Amino acid sequence: MLSEQPRRIGYVLKMYPRFSETFIVSEILAREAAGEEIVIFSLRPPTDARFHPELARVQAPVIPIGRSSSPRRLWETWREAMADPQIADGLASSLEEMVAVEADEAEQSITVARLAREHGVTHLHAHFASMATTVARLAGRLAGVPYSFTAHAKDIFHRDVRDEDLARKLRDAHHAITISRYNLDHLRERFGDAAVERLHLVRNGLELGRFPYLPRPEIRTVPRILAVGRLVEKKGFVHLIDAVAALREAGIAVSAEIVGDGPLQETLTERIETHGLEESVQLLGPRTQEEVRTLLQEADLFAAPFVIAEDGNADGLPTVLLEAMASGIPCVAADVTAVAEVVRSGETGWLIRSDDTAALATALRDAIAAGPARRRLTDAARALIEAEYASDGQATRLRDLVEVADRPVARDRAIAPVLAAAPTPRS
Repeated sequence: MLSEQPRRIGYVLKMYPRFSETFIVSEILAREAAGEEIVIFSLRPPTDARFHPELARVQAPVIPIGRSSSPRRLWETWREAMADPQIADGLASSLEEMVAVEADEAEQSITVARLAREHGVTHLHAHFASMATTVARLAGRLAGVPYSFTAHAKDIFHRDVRDEDLARKLRDAHHAITISRYNLDHLRERFGDAAVERLHLVRNGLELGRFPYLPRPEIRTVPRILAVGRLVEKKGFVHLIDAVAALREAGIAVSAEIVGDGPLQETLTERIETHGLEESVQLLGPRTQEEVRTLLQEADLFAAPFVIAEDGNADGLPTVLLEAMASGIPCVAADVTAVAEVVRSGETGWLIRSDDTAALATALRDAIAAGPARRRLTDAARALIEAEYASDGQATRLRDLVEVADRPVARDRAIAPVLAAAPTPRS
């Protein structure tokens, strides 16, 4: 039975806004467009110097959740919250779990619980099954509000993820979401059918109207390759630089532009200089969504040479790859986690082995030589994105999951036993 109380979803996010997490902004915009009321709780202040213009369209109020390292402040927060009988009852029944987490997580959980009740929040939702979900889960227990979360990639595959913690979050959630079939199968194999009975596949959504389809019947004499992402190991940009060098040695001239910033900027710059590619490979730095859309319309090929990092971190299914496929740019991507669910060689693009520079160079060469056949693949790529990644459909599925089968808030369940170690993501 559905509650008569108006739905108001409280988004618990580690940091909002965050320049690299455009999928969260798209999701909130889609849910607001579908008529849902949203409140955003940001657990950390934003650190990005640039913001996407789409943020101005978000109607949800953003409430910063402060934290302090002062034990005195924690107790003050705790004492103030005890004035609310609901939260006082929640604190009493959750005492063991509250003292088991970090002090700032406990303090922020209490604050989110109090603010959720003040703002009439009926459901809490977190992105990433790490700290944000820890706070959402505890805040939900204190406020008597169900919670859900979306698991992406680092929060599943990174070596620091504790199985018992993730299993508990899956078990206690009203529902959980993950963004790919690969993740869904992986979590079922890792935790068993019972632990994931309320885990659902809801793919990241795109506002398709913002990504017009522009097929490339012709490409430049010197093809222009675009790559976008944080300059971190899992993006595999070092392989793109090496592939450009290999193509040049084979007598095939190309240029490449890499958008993004990150800790590997100096390393990638040195790689470019080592190959003498200063005129062929450019590191463009961060760009807004609008600027990336323009680059997607102008480039000839899109390269996504993902790898699995040494710490186990791997991309789930980066939004920019979906945006590229929607935009009609031929895509070459490496097969990590869920990439093969969208990029299929001979159907929607060129899928290569991960961590394989030679395969990347060959695929780029083949994409350049494909001629008019590229259109068949980009048509199919656009059709796939329209069918499975439209944000309005995503908003409907998210709303339906909240409204289906109201469940009591779990407070007294035993902590799950330590489960088997996670399998390594396939490459």
